[in-house]
Amino acid sequence: MNNNKSRKLISEELVVASHNPGKVAEIENLLSEFNIVSISALDIGLVEPEENGSTFLENATIKALSAAITSKIPSIADDSGLVIEDLGGDPGIYSARWAGPDKDFDHAMKRIWKELSKTQVDHINHAPKGNFTCALVLAWPDGHTEEFEGHVNGTIVWPPRGNNGFGYDPIFVADGHKRTFGEMDPSEKHAISHRAKAFEKLIDDCINF
Repeated sequence: MNNNKSRKLISEELVVASHNPGKVAEIENLLSEFNIVSISALDIGLVEPEENGSTFLENATIKALSAAITSKIPSIADDSGLVIEDLGGDPGIYSARWAGPDKDFDHAMKRIWKELSKTQVDHINHAPKGNFTCALVLAWPDGHTEEFEGHVNGTIVWPPRGNNGFGYDPIFVADGHKRTFGEMDPSEKHAISHRAKAFEKLIDDCINF
């Protein structure tokens, strides 16, 4: 539920509706300067809802609303993923699922390169293009939501490089940069990432009074 005027976040607590420790840590870092106490959905025993939306935004809304209504605390959720042009947009909203139930992103990255190798494109000399997309939803227990999106374009590289970040970071190089997200310091990645861009919009609309 949205209206034309953004609702301001006045709560000092915010549930991060994710069971992914890397994502929770990144969101906590992005919110750290605003004196907001971040509470992990995993730490308070919230069950992950079924993500049956057809877009990043729909899935983020499902997670944020479920956490807010269950916990009675404003909640934030993002749904993000890697979109690769030569794979028709895959893995897209299924980015986490490609890692399987064990969240094995090494396996997921190998799968991406295997799928790219099946195409008719010379990906050794022409790096495949893609983007990271983040849909961010802030939800209140009464069902109100605020929605934001961020994108960062780049290319896919192989083999993976770097041990920082999480997910597909080691195979993604943002346009204008030479290092993968996995090789960047967290502060450097946060300055340009898809999640940071979505958070900039959220902070401007809902936190900066």
